[in-house]
Amino acid sequence: MLELSILGFLAEEPLHGYELKERIKALTGHVRPVSDGALYPAITRLVGAGKLDERSEPGTSAAPRRTLSLTALGREDLLERLRHPKQAEITDQVRFNTVLAFLRHLPDRHEQAAVLRRRLEFLETPTSFFYDAGAPVSAEETGDLFRQGMLRVARATGRVEREWLTEAVERLEQPS
Repeated sequence: MLELSILGFLAEEPLHGYELKERIKALTGHVRPVSDGALYPAITRLVGAGKLDERSEPGTSAAPRRTLSLTALGREDLLERLRHPKQAEITDQVRFNTVLAFLRHLPDRHEQAAVLRRRLEFLETPTSFFYDAGAPVSAEETGDLFRQGMLRVARATGRVEREWLTEAVERLEQPS
């Protein structure tokens, strides 16, 4: 997810490491904060793999600032990650939002629709946070006020997301 965010934001424009970190924080920070200990090693790996280009320029203080940009290899990697998200990037809401944030970079509308269909299929599978004898427990079946709240909110947001996904897939599959 971190590498997808790095590649995705740099597909939009070159950024300094701090600016990149701030954008990633804005996307996922309150749920999954990004630390320097995770971000900068990921950047180093991507630079080493030829997916990012790095150039130094004078900073406002003594330390030089590193400007990062996406290479052609990095763009290929980004597009591949968007075409074929990992299952966790489909099933986990925060990770899926990261995919959604950059899905517009995938030039083929049918490939975009295929990713959305995977999420829709996942959301249509009956599930719950709680189970009784292996069967999902609904909000109406729990006597716990707080669990009932969790289940009702999840059902409402799931319904709205399924509606949006259905509309988006239909739009993407229409002739342009």
